[in-house]
Amino acid sequence: MAADDVTVRVVLADDQDLVRAGFRVILESEPGITVVGEAADGATAVDAVTMLRPDVVCLDVQMPGVDGLEAARRITALDDPPAVLILTTFDNDDTLFAALDAGASGFLLKNASPEKLIDAVLTVASGDALLAPDVTRRVISRATGSAPAGVSDGAVPGLTEREAEVLRLLAQGMSNGEIAERLYVGEATVKTHVSNVLQKLQLRDRVQAVVWAYEHGVARSGG
Repeated sequence: MAADDVTVRVVLADDQDLVRAGFRVILESEPGITVVGEAADGATAVDAVTMLRPDVVCLDVQMPGVDGLEAARRITALDDPPAVLILTTFDNDDTLFAALDAGASGFLLKNASPEKLIDAVLTVASGDALLAPDVTRRVISRATGSAPAGVSDGAVPGLTEREAEVLRLLAQGMSNGEIAERLYVGEATVKTHVSNVLQKLQLRDRVQAVVWAYEHGVARSGG
């Protein structure tokens, strides 16, 4: 949940009016979220972000003119950019993975529950990154040529035991909140551990951390 005195400002970008309307209703049912702008294409989304300075922009991947990928690239290149949350139906995996490279902070399927959408917006607004398990599996498959099967329980050179445990849970596609529940610690503590993992392994983000875990045997691929 968002803090009582903090409002997360969101811009919605999707070429379907009904989709934007539905997302607005869902998000504004959460007291800590307000939708400050909407866009039906990527160019308008970039303009809205520049003018409104939201905390989060929710981008559809496939939009007319400037698509979500190019919009993400332009938005993340801005000074003090908002978090970019990609909402996708996986129609185009190449575009999805290019969006990862463009600096998107999170990915969610459009058929996710309303609660998942709210949680995703709050997660990326807090400075964290989010990958839905479906996306995690695709990232792993793309990077390793096989599907995820499990995780090892051995030590990870350079990481503390708790940091290695956090990395293994990341590799299972867990959010910081889910990891906190599993380890019986606060989300702030998990966020610190994730930051330490990224710094020590010289990784850009949790997407790279997931791939690293599978490439180095911390998580095991199968199939």
